[in-house]
Amino acid sequence: MTDITPKIRILKGAEPDLSAATFQIHDESHTIGNALRWMLMKNPKVEFCGYSAPHPSENVINVRIQMYDKLSSLTALITALNDLDSLCETIDNSYTHSLQHDKFERWEERS
Repeated sequence: MTDITPKIRILKGAEPDLSAATFQIHDESHTIGNALRWMLMKNPKVEFCGYSAPHPSENVINVRIQMYDKLSSLTALITALNDLDSLCETIDNSYTHSLQHDKFERWEERS
């Protein structure tokens, strides 16, 4: 039986109230890290957010979140992930609609 690695885990050193914590996200890279950091920094309750990819051979990123007023960084992370998901869905819907309805030159490649 193989051990299942959790997608997100809280690293040691987090504040007891989670107002500051570092989250390790498994099987992700700079692609989600930068987008997630951007989404978190749009939240005015977030004091600081940064991410790093510890080493190219490690398949994880670390996201550090610090909040104002002892608010929960876990709540901020979950909200940012949901907002990022909604944003990606909106972009995908808009792209699909444009691809199906807008006028542009279409051609088929022949083998």
